[in-house]
Amino acid sequence: MKNDLKYYVAIFMRRLPLFLIVALGLSAAAVALAVSLPTVYSSNTTLLVESAQIPDELASSTVQTNAVEQLEIIEQRLMTRANLIDVARGQQVFEDVDEMTPDQIVRKMRASTEFTSTSGRDRATLMQITFYGRSPKIASGVVNEYVTRILDENVRLRTDQAEDTLEFFRQEVERLGTELGEYSAKIVAFQNENSEALPDSLDYRLTRQSTLQERQAQISRERTTLQDQRERLLQIYESTGQIQASQTGPQTAEERQLQRVREELAAASAVYSDANPKVRVLKTQLEQLERVVAAQQGGEVPTDSETVLQINLAEIDTRMAALDDQADEIAAELSKLQGSISKTPANAISLGALQRDYENIQLQYSAAQERLSKAATGERIELSSKGQRIAVLEQPTVPTEPTSPNRPLIAIGGTTLGLGAGFGLVLLLELLNGAVRRPVELTNALGITPLVTIPYIPTRGQTVRKRSLQFVILALLAAGIPALLYLLHTEYLPLDLLAGRIAERLGL
Repeated sequence: MKNDLKYYVAIFMRRLPLFLIVALGLSAAAVALAVSLPTVYSSNTTLLVESAQIPDELASSTVQTNAVEQLEIIEQRLMTRANLIDVARGQQVFEDVDEMTPDQIVRKMRASTEFTSTSGRDRATLMQITFYGRSPKIASGVVNEYVTRILDENVRLRTDQAEDTLEFFRQEVERLGTELGEYSAKIVAFQNENSEALPDSLDYRLTRQSTLQERQAQISRERTTLQDQRERLLQIYESTGQIQASQTGPQTAEERQLQRVREELAAASAVYSDANPKVRVLKTQLEQLERVVAAQQGGEVPTDSETVLQINLAEIDTRMAALDDQADEIAAELSKLQGSISKTPANAISLGALQRDYENIQLQYSAAQERLSKAATGERIELSSKGQRIAVLEQPTVPTEPTSPNRPLIAIGGTTLGLGAGFGLVLLLELLNGAVRRPVELTNALGITPLVTIPYIPTRGQTVRKRSLQFVILALLAAGIPALLYLLHTEYLPLDLLAGRIAERLGL
């Protein structure tokens, strides 16, 4: 057991330069990394999405964005290229920000900014924003700038949406109002063009048509009666050669009134004296009617039978001509009524279509008016900041201690890793080495027992060259690893960001 321990110690001592190269190299890299990593300070703030201050059942805002969606929209708007470049240059986030390209600024700003959101059922919606900067002032300044832009962007976004909604419904009301006016003008023009054939006057025209048809039939009957009377007068005259006064045809209204007054005067004279007022009035009426009838008959009553016949025939012809004129007027009016009645169904369909379109637009107009009123209320809610809004729960402060790096942990961890890697390399080399180096291995391999073993003894020059080579390699590693890390940090990417990218690629 003691010999085995000496053997393993001897092997380790033989591999000691290689062990030292690996262990010291990794340890030097860890120490260099711990020393070269820049100090990073972090500042954060917590935002809360507050519900609307006015209940929706009383008055609701027209901006109905979900709280989580609202935070995501604001995050995406905040992390735009223009905003990040503006913040980085305004706050001088990086030492060489004026020399950096826009892509580099955007990449580093996004890598240095961290968003964390929490939400859920019956839980408040929160967002925490953290920024990692090279100084406490820069870290807090960037977060403050973020908060200012978020609040301004939220107010602008909500007010713009409310104003756009209000403007949309205002234009919609104007458009529908114009359409209402156009359809109203169409309806009025249609009614004016078809005023005699509209459905609302159909009942009157049908009644008028019936009345005219009855009058037409009556005129036809009267004309037939007059025609028969004319023929009878001619027959009587041809058969007797004379015609009695009583057969002179129909009397005029004045003649009938004259006969009635005479009868009344005769009856009154039989009862009253000539001085009675009633008798005197009847006599006066009698004289006036006699003069009127005499004037109608040419001043005297004809006594010649032929003349009486001609007078009666002329009177009958005149009345028949008047009836014919009335019949023509009624026929023309009936024709006009029939035409308007036949057009009424088509006009009713056309007018009904126009009125239905008008009513539909009226409904849309009323609905748009109601929505316009709600949009105006919603706009006032947003302008007065009474709707859903973002509040700052925790203001960003200037950090007093750095967040990273943890230099002692990096140095100790790297040294431990170097020692473990050195021991592991020595063990791996011994496991892969199949040469016989001890008598016991010769006995186990060949089944013989050697009498004596002669070790390989290198010359002094070989030993010096070997150790010099090992020293040079060790020195190169000790100096090259820190130099390589410094070049990566300054020329390619800061080591903290590089480590973060490597961790992301590895899924850590």
